[in-house]
Amino acid sequence: MLTNDAAQARAIGRKSIEMNLILSSYVNNLKRMGFTAEDLARPGSDRLVEGVIAYGTAETVAARLREHLDAGADHIAVQVLAGPAELSPALAELAAALGLK
Repeated sequence: MLTNDAAQARAIGRKSIEMNLILSSYVNNLKRMGFTAEDLARPGSDRLVEGVIAYGTAETVAARLREHLDAGADHIAVQVLAGPAELSPALAELAAALGLK
């Protein structure tokens, strides 16, 4: 999410992961990644939201994505949290920060 507003990022992030917190497969994966029962209690702790939702400048978000590649991922699924009017510009800005065309 391209915003530097932590409160806004957490609020929107919580809405985007809310349904996943009732899915046992999703919750079990998060537990394997080190999140606690307290983190996973709805609506999700700040630690959880900030762990699964990258926010900030395009460069900051790109750096978070690169962390996955550096850890051995060979692909990354990206869901940009933006309104319809902001989606294409956000994707373009993020692609530029990643060095993609």
